[in-house]
Amino acid sequence: MLKFFHMRCISYFTLSEFCFQLYLCGYFVHKPVCTLVVDCPNKMTLPALQNTGVIYRRILSQFPQDISLAFVYGSGVFKQHGTSQGQMEKNMLDFVFAVDDPVTWHTMNLLQNRRHYSILKILGPTKISSIQNDYGASVYYNTLVPADGRIIKYGVISTDSLIDDLMHWKTLYVAGRLHKPVKMLVQNENGKLRAALVSNLKSAVMASFLMLPESFTEEELFLQIAGLSYAGDFRMKIGEDKSKVSNIVKDNIQHFRILYSNILRDCPQVVYKPPQGRLEVDKSPEGQFIQLMALPRTLQQRITKLVDLPGKNRDVEEILLQVAQDPDCGAMVHQGLWKTVSYSSKKLMKMWKGWKRKQSVSQTS
Repeated sequence: MLKFFHMRCISYFTLSEFCFQLYLCGYFVHKPVCTLVVDCPNKMTLPALQNTGVIYRRILSQFPQDISLAFVYGSGVFKQHGTSQGQMEKNMLDFVFAVDDPVTWHTMNLLQNRRHYSILKILGPTKISSIQNDYGASVYYNTLVPADGRIIKYGVISTDSLIDDLMHWKTLYVAGRLHKPVKMLVQNENGKLRAALVSNLKSAVMASFLMLPESFTEEELFLQIAGLSYAGDFRMKIGEDKSKVSNIVKDNIQHFRILYSNILRDCPQVVYKPPQGRLEVDKSPEGQFIQLMALPRTLQQRITKLVDLPGKNRDVEEILLQVAQDPDCGAMVHQGLWKTVSYSSKKLMKMWKGWKRKQSVSQTS
């Protein structure tokens, strides 16, 4: 075991965990195999609340351990503008678990944590997994769960569904959460998953470039990235703070830099000037065509449907070449995003209404 000293904490962790911390700061091009990532509030991590690493580990230990990826996110983890630390500690902790075999995982979790489930638990793990895969965003949520003095909610998604969303933005639900800083707790050696995580970040950068002017600040880029998964989201119109995106970014600029700095430095489409906090992107038709071709498949399809006339059936490449030369290229990308997220949000709203009805039945029975 390695011992790492810091003026504010002393943490013990394995060599693989230490390597993962180095990776987060860009010291490795390829991520080594890692297990649990400890939380030490120093510049080499994505810091959240101080001394919260033990809380996350204790909560995680209450679940079946066959997890390919686990992360925690939200206002209970990262400070948002206008929120005090006291408020943060009262906020719900949001977890997502990716699992290779949802039926087996739910079977074990029903044995360990049956009380977490709504009345759907009587249907058994196979049906729960079917609901998870076939409805909403392929995520099954248990919410308002007490754990170690905090209230949590956790979503379960199959590893294959997560990879599909990261690569293609079919729903942009979990992929959108991973555009923003999260606290990564577990990540196994799945090469396809690692590649999909990086691809998702690159896609977020390319989509944002297309909707920004030729020259912009880091903060403007991060605001655009953080807002991608909220375009067309009913929650931003009903019941949620409309300044949510700004609140997420304002106090977390350094976290966003850590997440995106290597991608920005390596991207030939942009001139990145970290000392000035400014960027200049290629807005030529050729540059925009390259950016459009790098977008996820679902977003490309949404954009082409806006442009292609019925019955023409042109290739995606031909249509995107036309879009790249259009002065309204950025607006078309935004509209394509709006359609993707709006479609996903409607499915999720329908799923949540059904879940709430079942939950109320469960609580009265």
